[in-house]
Amino acid sequence: MTAAANNGTLLIELQYFPNICFYKTLIKHHILQIEKYEHYQKLSFRNRCYIAGPNGPILLSVPLARGKNQRTVIKDVRISNEEKWQALHWKTLVSAYRRSPWFEYFEEDLQALYEKPFGFLLDWNLACLEWANRALGYDCQLSFTSAYEKEYDPAAGITDARNLLKPGREQPCETPAYTQVFQDRTGFVPNLSILDLLFCEGRHSMRIIGSGK
Repeated sequence: MTAAANNGTLLIELQYFPNICFYKTLIKHHILQIEKYEHYQKLSFRNRCYIAGPNGPILLSVPLARGKNQRTVIKDVRISNEEKWQALHWKTLVSAYRRSPWFEYFEEDLQALYEKPFGFLLDWNLACLEWANRALGYDCQLSFTSAYEKEYDPAAGITDARNLLKPGREQPCETPAYTQVFQDRTGFVPNLSILDLLFCEGRHSMRIIGSGK
């Protein structure tokens, strides 16, 4: 854990390769608790992430079996594997980052993840989180909710960050700057997926996450 961490618990939804603000929020806590019994919500990071492209951010979206408008408990949300979305996402990542300083270092291991089939969104997102944590060299206690609670007593030491991080919404943290692949064309794009930081900064990523506010 980092020196900034406290003994509290961060309660948040699982995301597809979470963004940098997710991690800046996480390192301030001792335990990560994943919301397992919420209903799926569209237009969120639950099934999408953004990476850097030559013309700006690129959206990677995991297709769902019942579409984006479903009202299903998140643990039961199934991925639609009719289309080869993992192969497409991997091809996009290779195209965007093959010239980045650290892509080759992570390539083989990450490609293996994208070649492994998943049926449920929660399982895929958990695998992405665990992969990113290993790549970062970051370890945290992980737990899951046992039921849905709309609100939590502040005295319980739980920071409820569910639905705090949403695409298009101002993020509640300041994203640290680092050199991105297409920065000379697009300028610095803040708060992309943790993959962007890893491919650009590699083992220095945790230090960068811990910098700033």
